[in-house]
Amino acid sequence: MAVTGAEYLVDALEEYGVEHVFGNPGTTELPTVQAVSNSPIEYVLALHEDVATGMAAGYATARRYHSHHDDSVNPLGVTNLHVAPGLAHGVGNVIGAAFSGSPLLVTAGNYDTDFQHEEPILHGDLEALVDQYTKWSASIPSVEALPAMLRRAVRQALTPPTGPVFLELPIDVMTDETDADVQRLGPIPDAGRGDPDAVAAAARLVAEADEPVMVIGDEVARSGPDAIAAAVDLAEAAGLRVHGEFITAESNFPTDHALWGGTVPGTESGFVGTVDGDTVVFVGCGSATTSLAHDEELLPDATIVQIGPDGWELGKNWPADASVLGDPGHVLRELTELLSEDLSTGERDDRLERARERVAAIRESQRPADPDPDDPRASKGQLGEAMAEAAADALVVNEGVTAGHAVRWNVPLGPEQWIGNKSGGLGYGLPAAIGAAIAERERPDPRDVVAFIGDGSYFYYPQAIYSAVRHGVDLTTVVADNRNYRILKDNTLRVLGGEEGDHDFTAMDFEPPMDVPANAESYGATAELVDDPGAIADAIAESRSRDGPTVLDVAIHD
Repeated sequence: MAVTGAEYLVDALEEYGVEHVFGNPGTTELPTVQAVSNSPIEYVLALHEDVATGMAAGYATARRYHSHHDDSVNPLGVTNLHVAPGLAHGVGNVIGAAFSGSPLLVTAGNYDTDFQHEEPILHGDLEALVDQYTKWSASIPSVEALPAMLRRAVRQALTPPTGPVFLELPIDVMTDETDADVQRLGPIPDAGRGDPDAVAAAARLVAEADEPVMVIGDEVARSGPDAIAAAVDLAEAAGLRVHGEFITAESNFPTDHALWGGTVPGTESGFVGTVDGDTVVFVGCGSATTSLAHDEELLPDATIVQIGPDGWELGKNWPADASVLGDPGHVLRELTELLSEDLSTGERDDRLERARERVAAIRESQRPADPDPDDPRASKGQLGEAMAEAAADALVVNEGVTAGHAVRWNVPLGPEQWIGNKSGGLGYGLPAAIGAAIAERERPDPRDVVAFIGDGSYFYYPQAIYSAVRHGVDLTTVVADNRNYRILKDNTLRVLGGEEGDHDFTAMDFEPPMDVPANAESYGATAELVDDPGAIADAIAESRSRDGPTVLDVAIHD
């Protein structure tokens, strides 16, 4: 039976296991929206295209966790945007999805193929607009090309290294008819076990090291909990001190493990002072550098071992003495077996003792600051302690750029328990949390999702709360409200020097202050101000017990 291109698209997505399309509709998308409405797939409405993209990306990340335990789950996130302006609105979180490796199919409608040359309103080069942030971007030229191009796009998004892809859907292609069958998707491969000679070379270098350090990145969590377990086994077998790469957006190593030394700082001095081993093993990293330009070479004398599924990252910022292209879990298990044979028990025990002592000192240096006795608001440390008391078993989605550190320090995070903003562009966290919460309710045993969001981040897309209300999403949002862009003040001192009193910090303070509870309530959420440090944990626990979205505006000081 013949169906329209839009009906074929939706039928194929349904057969591939897609259950939601996140979007904000426009005229050129109406055939697709109509086809979704006639299918079991749910259309999740966002009031802004970047919210739709962020929700789809957070959904995809959470569903990837589910797919590690259930092979029938397709973790693909799908978003449908409106021509050039809508796609431009959504690019911010396409960037976030690209940095986060979210398997995401981004689609946007366009005018009829034989009308685009007249440059109607809203026109633009959609492929060029988004191409640099996707694994593949293309315009579907005809309904005959739709089946193969859709299958190719979905496979590209899901194949490691995972990430966003883009398809432009001209309206005539979506209304033309086809009798094509849905092309089977086929199994998605992982990145493999790596070249055995390269794995052996990496093992030799680690065995010969005096003070080896492992820096672990988000490709480990993306590979699955078995890869995290393999990282723990390798660290224990080789006596490795372990750090997360700068901007670690997933939980790649248990944060309460005695070999876990926290994430690598983004400053040059912090990087050099932390990644100071004679041999450094980078595993699954994508942000292994500093946040601003460094004056000196970061690792001038270290032996470098790099492991990961993305060949672009291997040897990118410094020469690799050994590099293994493969799935982190497979490769780490092979390394562990080799090093268990190559290292003596005495050498391993000596390394472990030194690593644990160093980790303890580093952890203590990272302890959040004590409360200010002259300020009635909570400190970031107290907020982190409250999160540990009331949300230690939740899936935390973080976009607290400075306050989030206190959460990571206090909450013992295990596998599949942390989603963060990896790109650094604000406005990802709250939509991603809503998407993750939608994903969680598809599990047989759904977890609570707690969004931990800075006040500056919250007000990028507060209208995301409407989508949570509209779709009955159970979500606790904790807004760390210090009434300023603290990260910009910190970076002012880094870039311009001097003391705080030397700067006006133009456009960095929220005066007059914004009313978070009133804003959230305007979209239909439950909301309250929490200005008593001793009441934070109880407020979080009560919110988690409540149906629907709740926003807690927690007053904190820097």
